[in-house]
Amino acid sequence: MSLSRSGYLIREGFRSITTHGFMSFASVTIIMACLIIMGSVSLLSVNIDVLIKDLENQNEMVAFVEDSVTDVEEARALSLYIEDTPNVANVEFVSRTDAMDAFMSKYDDSLMEGIDETVFRHRFVVTLLDISAMADTKLALENITGIAKVNAHLEYAKTFVTIRNVVTVVSLALICMLVFVSIFIMSNTIKLATFGRREEIAIMKMVGANNSFIRMPFIIEGLVLGIMGGGLAFFAEWGIYELLTGKLMASFTGSFISIVPFRSVALVVLILYLGTGVVVGAVGGTNAIRNYLKV
Repeated sequence: MSLSRSGYLIREGFRSITTHGFMSFASVTIIMACLIIMGSVSLLSVNIDVLIKDLENQNEMVAFVEDSVTDVEEARALSLYIEDTPNVANVEFVSRTDAMDAFMSKYDDSLMEGIDETVFRHRFVVTLLDISAMADTKLALENITGIAKVNAHLEYAKTFVTIRNVVTVVSLALICMLVFVSIFIMSNTIKLATFGRREEIAIMKMVGANNSFIRMPFIIEGLVLGIMGGGLAFFAEWGIYELLTGKLMASFTGSFISIVPFRSVALVVLILYLGTGVVVGAVGGTNAIRNYLKV
């Protein structure tokens, strides 16, 4: 395709945007609205996933050493076997003395009358890589010689895994639905703008213009509108996110809740917004003119 021909098609695409100003504004607004909704759902999903991972990291199992293992160094040596166990992220050894001191600091000293450190067991505090595999890890630790039993909150782990899976599925379903809605609305919006040019398209077909030549300005129009909608949606999402997270952080000051800073995901969000805008615009522009090419 020659440069003059390419220039003509590009100019026609931009001319259509300015000629049908209201419809172009409607298309950009619709893309913005859908992208903001999709982005908000996605960012909510990201924050929930981070929150769940933070809680998972705080969720630990306690592996108790058998009473027969009284020597501290002998008990500590079991950490080598525990560290080699799949799904173990971190292992912390707690001796009998440390366990007794922790108990005494938590409860009244009167409860310790007549009790010495031999009542307590050496133990290991084990942090997992994946909370969903807690049951298998618990079984593996209990099979280590020298480990008497392992305390683990299996129901607690299952609850977090269920929440994470539900959030992921719901987020993906909403995003797919909104992408479809965006394309559908974009197609119909451009189709309305194209309706006034149906006779022009028919004449171009009759004089021998091929479908690609006729279709290209509309695809360019859709691409430009998609990029504009994606870019504006990005800045709008940034402002909304900062506003809402600022209020949430002020409300939950001192709590364990942490919110992902927008700057840490800004580049990914921008790429996804522009990419989605381009796809929606191109598909919308192509669908909008399809029926008018059947002459």
